[in-house]
Amino acid sequence: MRTPAEVRVGDTLDTRVVGPVTQTDIVRFAGAGGDFNPLHHDPEFVATSGFPGVIAMGQMQAGILAGWVSDTFGVEHVRSFGVRFVAPVFLGDTLTVGGTVAAITETHGQSLATVDLVASGVKGPVVTGSATVMVAAT
Repeated sequence: MRTPAEVRVGDTLDTRVVGPVTQTDIVRFAGAGGDFNPLHHDPEFVATSGFPGVIAMGQMQAGILAGWVSDTFGVEHVRSFGVRFVAPVFLGDTLTVGGTVAAITETHGQSLATVDLVASGVKGPVVTGSATVMVAAT
């Protein structure tokens, strides 16, 4: 078992850069997750939707962010994870994912950090969220 991370309120954690997003990334995620909405693969359909191009499914960005949380803190220390989809991600976009420690509380003998999460593209956030993770006692 991995040792809980040592963090303080206000810490901005190391980020991860992912991308650029490719059609292959989207197809792989569609196959894994079963999301075959034509917004994710059919340029002719997308042209009728009002979007300027194919978009990645929000759950793909949420999964990238969840991977960052589990890699940063250890999956065994993750207690909760939630996201909100803010903006679409298009082919060619590069994402930066990371988080900031918003609070640390003691609950049932455990130190739990609330981490504000964000996945951002060049135009700003595409997914925001929060995770609760067990951390080292301070």
